[in-house]
Amino acid sequence: MHLAFTVDLEGTVKVWNCQDQDALATFPVSQACFSLEVCLTKDGPFLMVGNSEGDIYTLTVPELRGVSKVHAFKYTVDLLHCSPDKKWVFASGTHQNILPRVFFIECLLKPSEGKSPLSLSIPFSSCCRACWAPRRTSRITLMYRRGSSKKTGFTTFDLMTERTGGRTVIQAHQVATFLLPVHMESPIWMGASDGNMIVFESGPYLFLFTISGHQLQRFEDHQRTIGNLWADSLHVLTTSMDDSLHVYMWEEEGRYPYLKSCCHLEHIGSDLTPSCYVSKAICDNVSIVCVVSKNRESSILVMYSLHT
Repeated sequence: MHLAFTVDLEGTVKVWNCQDQDALATFPVSQACFSLEVCLTKDGPFLMVGNSEGDIYTLTVPELRGVSKVHAFKYTVDLLHCSPDKKWVFASGTHQNILPRVFFIECLLKPSEGKSPLSLSIPFSSCCRACWAPRRTSRITLMYRRGSSKKTGFTTFDLMTERTGGRTVIQAHQVATFLLPVHMESPIWMGASDGNMIVFESGPYLFLFTISGHQLQRFEDHQRTIGNLWADSLHVLTTSMDDSLHVYMWEEEGRYPYLKSCCHLEHIGSDLTPSCYVSKAICDNVSIVCVVSKNRESSILVMYSLHT
C-alpha cells in the first residue's frame, strides 16, 4: 500500500505515504509504544499497537481510527505478531512474570460490547522472542530464558479452536521443546520455515535446528557477532556489526528443508568505518533493503536487486 507507520516517544502513532512531509493521519496513544504490527485481512488492513501500559490498540488503515482496545498485561507489550493466515495475533512482554497470550483476531477487529475478546494465555513465562511458521499457520515457536544462568530454550505450540458447551475456546498443544547447550551464547533473533525447524544466531554463527533440538547446520559466514536476523518462507538475512550482509535461501530437498548460502556483501555503503549500531535488512523476493546506522544522527539506506 506504499505506507509506513511510526510511533514517537510521546506515544503518537502516525501513517505516512512516503511522498509528503506531513503524516496522513495520527493517533495519540499517550503512552510509550514498543510494538507495531500491520495485519492485512479480508476485511481490510489494520494496525495493532502495544504500549507500556499493557494495552493493545487496533486501528484502521490509513485513517488510524480506533477499532478496539484490549488490556493484555500489567507490563509492556513488547511483541506483537499476526499469524500468516491472519487468524491469530500473538502478544507478549519480556517481563519474567508475563504469560504470552494469543488473541482471536476477529474479536479485535469486530469487538462485542461487554465481551472480552477470545484469547488464551500460553503457560510459558520469560518469552523473549516468537515467530509463526510461514507454512504451518497455526504453529508458533517461542524463545525463552530461565533461571539464574539464563538458559535459552525453544518451545513450539499448535493452536486450534474448539466448540465446547455452545462457546468457542482456544487450545494450545505443545509439540516440542528443548534447551540449548550451556556453552552456546544466547541468541537474540530467530526465524522459522515449515514449522519443523528454527534458525537463530549465536555470536558470529548461524544455526539451523529442528524444533526438537537436533542441530542440522552451522554457518560461519560472519567475522563479528550477528546483530540482526530476518527470515520468511524463502530467505534468511543476517547482518553483523562489521556491516556485512549474508543471504541464505531455503531448499526443499531431503527429509528436512535446509539453508543454502547464497551471497555475502561486505562493507555496505561507501563508509568503511564499522557501525556502532546494528544493521537491519529485509527482503521481498525481488529486492533487499538494508539500514546501516553509523551514529545517532544519520543512517544509510541501501537497496539491492535479487537476480536468480
